Amino acid sequence: MAVKIRSKFGEIDIANNVIATVVGGAATDIYGIVGMASKNQIRDNLNEILRREHYSRGVVVRQEDSGVAVDVYIIIAYGTKISEICRNVQDKVKYNLESMLGMAANSVNVFVQGVKVIGELD
Repeated sequence: MAVKIRSKFGEIDIANNVIATVVGGAATDIYGIVGMASKNQIRDNLNEILRREHYSRGVVVRQEDSGVAVDVYIIIAYGTKISEICRNVQDKVKYNLESMLGMAANSVNVFVQGVKVIGELD
């Protein structure tokens, strides 16, 4: 399924995989995020961090009247402030969707699927 954008010059269809790649790239650039997680961990049998080519499994895009609604599923590093990281994800995803694709994000819902300890001292 694709998101349709209408302009005075015509109609543009943007595939969900493109939007998922933009959203996943924006989310994983933020400090404190280990990576993207699958939205259906039990069905996909994935308990691991998604690679760039599988970001569409961790992002849900729904078209609304005046924009899109995005759900992002992430894994956060242990010891970071979850609320601050989620707010940063929301801001960066909204900015990247507007600047790269020219579409407004009405809502960005962030779901923390796990917390991972990174850089343990032995």
